[in-house]
Amino acid sequence: MSNITFDPATHDIKNPDPWLALALDQSTFFDQSAKDALLRNNGTWSRRVLLPIVRPIARSFIVIFRLIRLFVPEALVSSKALHNTICWGMKNFVSKDANYLILRHFNMGSQVLRFLNDNLADGSLRAHPLLPKSIEDLRDNVFVQHDLNIYNFVIELNTHLKERKSRIKPLPIEDIDFSAIQDFENEIEDLPDKWHNFLDLQTAIELYTPLFALLLSREDFERASNSLQLDETIAVYAATMFNKGEIMGLVNNKHPMVPLSTFEAGLRLMLHGVDAENLYGFIKFVRDHAQDIDNQQNEMRA
Repeated sequence: MSNITFDPATHDIKNPDPWLALALDQSTFFDQSAKDALLRNNGTWSRRVLLPIVRPIARSFIVIFRLIRLFVPEALVSSKALHNTICWGMKNFVSKDANYLILRHFNMGSQVLRFLNDNLADGSLRAHPLLPKSIEDLRDNVFVQHDLNIYNFVIELNTHLKERKSRIKPLPIEDIDFSAIQDFENEIEDLPDKWHNFLDLQTAIELYTPLFALLLSREDFERASNSLQLDETIAVYAATMFNKGEIMGLVNNKHPMVPLSTFEAGLRLMLHGVDAENLYGFIKFVRDHAQDIDNQQNEMRA
């Protein structure tokens, strides 16, 4: 990863660094290593120069490929080709920071779903955990399976609750099982960091999104795009369980009852990553401060 650090000693009051301000900010639950990686990405020439050029071109191709799908709905559909192309690009062009954030995302998502399964359904729901530790691990349909996991979880959890004529309720902190939330950063393999690994995360996502429109069926692409708005749904489950509705203020992607256009799927995918980091970070914060929170709850009940 880049050697850029966010040191308060470098602060210039006449020319403050916006990324330093965000790196020091503690208003969210973003893991510091992930936040630093994202902010280093934000400051790269790739994001400043390439992204404004790539974004309109990529979105134009989304429109073209969506029109093609109207007439040839199954032509060129190949999840294998999609994943192979993404992994090739990640190895050869995407920066080390961006690849790190991508691998983190799938591990966090699987841990959060297992955490909610353990506490809201006694671990009874089916699961397909995605815990990639290298770029090669992503080839096994991981990007598509990630979306399927979220929808399957929502369907099965609510079926479970409906069968028991129950709803999600706040749980005492001492009754919450945090075993699903495990540190994994040290398990991620060394990632490529050559001179040609220059693409920042946002630019890479904008380039990859048209590939989803081209190589997935209409149904799969629309489901993948709409799944981004389930961020609010998953956050509601966690907020209700913790009785902490204020964490909803950190959610960017809102409820999919009114699905947004696939045209901006790349931007919403970035916001999805931020939402996931904040929810995961919040759960880790509660885990690590459970005793203090439990004492506060007891004082409030007294």
